[in-house]
Amino acid sequence: MPPATGGGLAESELRPRRGRCGPQAARAAGRDVAAEAVARSPKRPAWGSRRFEAVGWWALLALVTLLSFATRFHRLDEPPHICWDETHFGKMGSYYINRTFFFDVHPPLGKMLIGLAGYLSGYDGTFLFQKPGDKYEHHSYMGMRGFCAFLGSWLVPFAYLTVLDLSKSLSAALLTAALLTFDTGCLTLSQYILLDPILMFFIMAAMLSMVKYNSCADRPFSAPWWFWLSLTGVSLAGALGVKFVGLFIILQVGLNTIADLWYLFGDLSLSLVTVGKHLTARVLCLIVLPLALYTATFAVHFMVLSKSGPGDGFFSSAFQARLSGNNLHNASIPEHLAYGSVITVKNLRMAIGYLHSHRHLYPEGIGARQQQVTTYLHKDYNNLWIIKKHNTNSDPLDPSFPVEFVRHGDIIRLEHKETSRNLHSHYHEAPMTRKHYQVTGYGINGTGDSNDFWRIEVVNRKFGNRIKVLRSRIRFIHLVTGCVLGSSGKVLPKWGWEQLEVTCTPYLKETLNSIWNVEDHINPKLPNISLDVLQPSFPEILLESHMVMIRGNSGLKPKDNEFTSKPWHWPINYQGLRFSGVNDTDFRVYLLGNPVVWWLNLLSIALYLLSGSIIAVAMQRGARLPAEVAGILWDTLLRLCAWGLASWPLARGIHVAGILSLLLGTAYSFYLFHPLAYGMVGPLAQDPQSPMAGLRWLDSWDF
Repeated sequence: MPPATGGGLAESELRPRRGRCGPQAARAAGRDVAAEAVARSPKRPAWGSRRFEAVGWWALLALVTLLSFATRFHRLDEPPHICWDETHFGKMGSYYINRTFFFDVHPPLGKMLIGLAGYLSGYDGTFLFQKPGDKYEHHSYMGMRGFCAFLGSWLVPFAYLTVLDLSKSLSAALLTAALLTFDTGCLTLSQYILLDPILMFFIMAAMLSMVKYNSCADRPFSAPWWFWLSLTGVSLAGALGVKFVGLFIILQVGLNTIADLWYLFGDLSLSLVTVGKHLTARVLCLIVLPLALYTATFAVHFMVLSKSGPGDGFFSSAFQARLSGNNLHNASIPEHLAYGSVITVKNLRMAIGYLHSHRHLYPEGIGARQQQVTTYLHKDYNNLWIIKKHNTNSDPLDPSFPVEFVRHGDIIRLEHKETSRNLHSHYHEAPMTRKHYQVTGYGINGTGDSNDFWRIEVVNRKFGNRIKVLRSRIRFIHLVTGCVLGSSGKVLPKWGWEQLEVTCTPYLKETLNSIWNVEDHINPKLPNISLDVLQPSFPEILLESHMVMIRGNSGLKPKDNEFTSKPWHWPINYQGLRFSGVNDTDFRVYLLGNPVVWWLNLLSIALYLLSGSIIAVAMQRGARLPAEVAGILWDTLLRLCAWGLASWPLARGIHVAGILSLLLGTAYSFYLFHPLAYGMVGPLAQDPQSPMAGLRWLDSWDF
C-alpha cells in the first residue's frame, strides 16, 4: 500500500510516455539515459537466467502470500468471545440470516458478506451479540472471522504486486510486503468480524487493478486492458458498498483517469475517434459498471431484509409498509382522521422518529418540572396519542355520538394514551435549543389548561379539508404562543434516555423538522382501507435509504465515557484501542500499529518529500540519473547510497545488506509487539514480569 511504504521514483516517472509531454524530447532523453545505463550496467542475464528469475518471482509471491495467510489465521479462534465492534457487525450478519430489517450508517455490502459467510459456515443467526466479552459458546463464529481474515490476508500480496509493477524492483516489493505483514494494527483488524478487512481488500484490489491497466497503456483495448479496467470498476463498487470512505479510492482512480484522458487528448498521433473510444471505455467500466453493482447490492439488501426489525422507525411510513411483521404491512386502517382516534405521529425528517412521552419528568433547572416529551425511533406504546376536541372531555367513541372528522384548521388536544397527560407548551426555554420553547406532558386524566391547545394544519391545503392518514403532511401550531411543534434532532442527555429533543419553535418557516404525518390509526367507528397502494418504488427506497444513512453519519458523536481519540493520534500511533480485556486476568487484545513500522512510515514521508524536491531540482538543472534507480523510498535511497560509495559488485552487496537489515528489523519488531495482536494474559506492561515489559514507549499506550 503506497502510503504505508513510502514513495519512490519508478522508472516510468523518469521516462515520459509518448505523446504526454514533449514526445520528441522524451524519446531523445530516453535514448541518452538508456545508452548511459547500458554503458554502466553489467551484462544482462541470458534467457535461461530470465526463466530462473521468473520462477524465483513466483516463488517469492507464493512465500509472501503464505506468510500473510499464516499470520492472519494464527490463533484466529482466540478469544472465543465478542471483541470490540464484533457486537455490531456480527449482530448485523445475524439480521441477514434471519432476514430482519435493521439500520446502519454504512452501505450494506460488508454486512451482507459477513452474514453470507456465517450462513455458509453453519451459523444459524441465533447468537445475540449483546456486548463485548460475551462468550460464543456453541455458536459457530469461525466462519465469519475466517472470511474477514481471508480478505485481510490478500492485502499483502496485493501491495507486493502493486509496488512490483510500479517499481520493477523485487527488493522494494518485498519490503512493502514485510511492512504490511508485520504491522500489528493491520493484523488485528484482519482477525475479527469487522468491516475494515473487507473495505481494505476492495481498496487494495482497486489500486492494484488501476496500476495493472495503466501498465497495459501500450496495448489499449486488448483483453488484459479490458480485464483490469473492468476489475477496477468492480473493486470501486465493492469499496463504496462497504463504507462511504471508499469514496477516497474513487477519487484516486478518478484523478488518474482524468490525467490519462488529458494526456491522450494531447497526443496528436491519436484521432479524436480513438480518444472518444478511450473516454467511452472508462465511462462504462469506471462509472456505469460500479454504479450498477452498487445499486444491485441495495436491491439484494432490500430483498433479503423483508421482515420488520429494529431499523423500521428510521424510515418513512410508506417504507415500513413493505416489511412483513410491521403493523403497516398489508394493513387496513381508517383513511381519514377523526376525534377519538388513537394515533402515532411521525416526524417527516429522516431518522427523527415518533412523538413520544413517558412518565419521567424534566430535571430541576430544565424548564418546568413536567413530563418529558421526546421523539423516539422505535415502535413503542408510549408513542400512542388520543386526538380530542380542545373544549370537551366527552368520549367521541361513544356510540351515541356521530363520527366527527378532524379538519385542517381545527383546534385540538393530544392526550398521551399511557399517562393521560396532554401535549403542552409554554414560554419556558427548551432544554437544549435556545430561543425555542419547552414541550411537556401536562394535566391529570386529560384535564389541563389552555396551553394544551394546538391548531392542526395540513401543508398547502384549504381550511375544512379532512386529514388523511399517512399522506397528509401536517403541522401543529400552539394556540397561545404561536410556535410550531418540531424536533431539533439533538440527542438529550441520559436524563432524557438519549432520545431526541422536541421543541416548539417560534420561527414559522416550514422545515421537515416541524412537519409530521399520522402513521398508526385506530378508530373502531371508521371503515378501513388497504395500504398496499402506498408502497414505494425501488428508486424511492434507494433514495430514502441514502438520506437516512447520510443523516445518521452526520449525527454520530461519542457517548458519555466512550473512548475517543483525536484525528492526529492515529497517524503517529499515539494511542491504541482495547479490543478485549482490561485487567491482568483478562485475555487482552490491544489495537496498536507496530511502532517501528508506523514511525518508519512517517520518516519515509518526510524523506520522500525532501528527496523528491532535491531530485526534481537536480533534473531541472540537467543532472542525469541511472535508468536502474527504482522502487519505494528506502530501496531507492539504498541504491543511491551504494552507488555513491562503491563500484557495482560492492554496491550491490551494500544494497542487499541494507534491505535485509530493514526486513529483519521489521520482523524483530513484530516478534516484540505480536502479543498486542494475538492476545496476552498476565501482568500489565508496567510490571517487569509482563510479556510487554519495557515496550510501553509512550504513556498513552494503555496495555
